[in-house]
Amino acid sequence: MRLLHNWNCPWAEGAHPKGAYLGEYGELVAASWLRAQGYKVLRRRFRLDSHGEVDIVCRKGDLLVFVEVKSALHTGAGRPARRVNEHKRRMLRRMALLWLRRLGRKVPSRMDIIEVLLPPGGRPQVNHIPGAFPLITNH
Repeated sequence: MRLLHNWNCPWAEGAHPKGAYLGEYGELVAASWLRAQGYKVLRRRFRLDSHGEVDIVCRKGDLLVFVEVKSALHTGAGRPARRVNEHKRRMLRRMALLWLRRLGRKVPSRMDIIEVLLPPGGRPQVNHIPGAFPLITNH
């Protein structure tokens, strides 16, 4: 886990933000972190109809990266990335392939997960898992 900024999470010790706010705040932290690492954020919350949503689409050089962000207050229930099950992975792959099809040309790409820990009153921590799962499966 890497320390992101010198600012603390906006909720006090013992407070529990609503799940939607926690996720949205985690996505903002992840996008900020990616920019600080030299990625260009192309789109947040990419969706098409009812196919699903990719939290962040970004690129670094020629590499196109589709990012799923998982936020948590702590790791007591396990790492946040564990919540990206096979059903979620299929949906993310489908969305990534739709994006790539619209480009009309082949580009190097990968599927990442970013875990954002948002401890109450503490500093956000980011764990980037590049290539967390393959974009194309063989079955």
